[in-house]
Amino acid sequence: MLRLPRLRYLQPASAREASVMAAEHGPRAMLVAGGTDLFPNLKRRQFDPETLIGLCHLAELGSVRGDARSGFEVGAGVTLSQAARHPGLLAAYAGYAEAAGLVSSPPLRNAGTIGGNLCVDTRCNYYNQTFEWRQSVGFCIKKDGDICLVAPGSPRCWALSSSDTAPVAIAVGATVVLAGPDGERELPAAALYRDDGIDYLAKQPHEVLTALRLPPSDGLRTAYVKLRRRGSIDFPIAGAAAALVLDGQTVSRARIVLSAVGSHPVDATAAEEFLAGRELSAEVITEAAELAAKPAKPLDNADLSYLWRKRMVRVVVEQALERAASPVARN
Repeated sequence: MLRLPRLRYLQPASAREASVMAAEHGPRAMLVAGGTDLFPNLKRRQFDPETLIGLCHLAELGSVRGDARSGFEVGAGVTLSQAARHPGLLAAYAGYAEAAGLVSSPPLRNAGTIGGNLCVDTRCNYYNQTFEWRQSVGFCIKKDGDICLVAPGSPRCWALSSSDTAPVAIAVGATVVLAGPDGERELPAAALYRDDGIDYLAKQPHEVLTALRLPPSDGLRTAYVKLRRRGSIDFPIAGAAAALVLDGQTVSRARIVLSAVGSHPVDATAAEEFLAGRELSAEVITEAAELAAKPAKPLDNADLSYLWRKRMVRVVVEQALERAASPVARN
């Protein structure tokens, strides 16, 4: 049985106090909310902090406010189960609620949070293993080693971004709120991520993600499709978020964002530009999906064959566009 290391646990009174604690303790402290990803990583010794700073008790992070007309502010401490079942989110942002409901398994969605899934650690077959396994094959660049075992000639880490909710947040133009010792700042969800398997977040380690702000839905139609080996528990091996504004069957605006095919959520810009002004026929969807698959560059560091995963990107994009465009689809 893998056990957690001995840790000191701090319970701040606010998100700002948590950021002050994190700044004071530096790299020897980590923030934790639901812990559904962090605790397994600690057991495998992928992180080695001395102190955890808890967030899950903070009432300021635990509510959903707003509506489709004015937009929503989803507290970072809202659980994935709560977001997936929230009537307002289901009606205005079905793709976002669906993505939250596809993360892991029901018990973990009851503990895991919106903020935690946005900040979830990047993943790799050579990294997400026990300490003993990693020691036996040689440590990778992401933890304790000096080379990327999936791409030994590369100077960087290629671990995958595996958040289900991040692609939808980016596709709908959401922003995130970060609390630091000196106050709050807001930035686009897309700007939260870097194309680096190790340094994958643009926020400072001591900053606390306090909320996700979704803009007024304004006719936006959304969908998220996730590919994984099993129907529960597994992280995505390919995912596609689609957000469309339609004038009849003509696309006024489109956004397609991919998950688990790079170290950050990948924007399918060419496909978005192709769709603008076109009638959303089956042929147009097929061609857009082909364009969307081109920037996906999966490597042999996740479940199943990377060549098959590359081909399946086209399929999940097709399905996401079809769902978003469906006359019976919720916004």
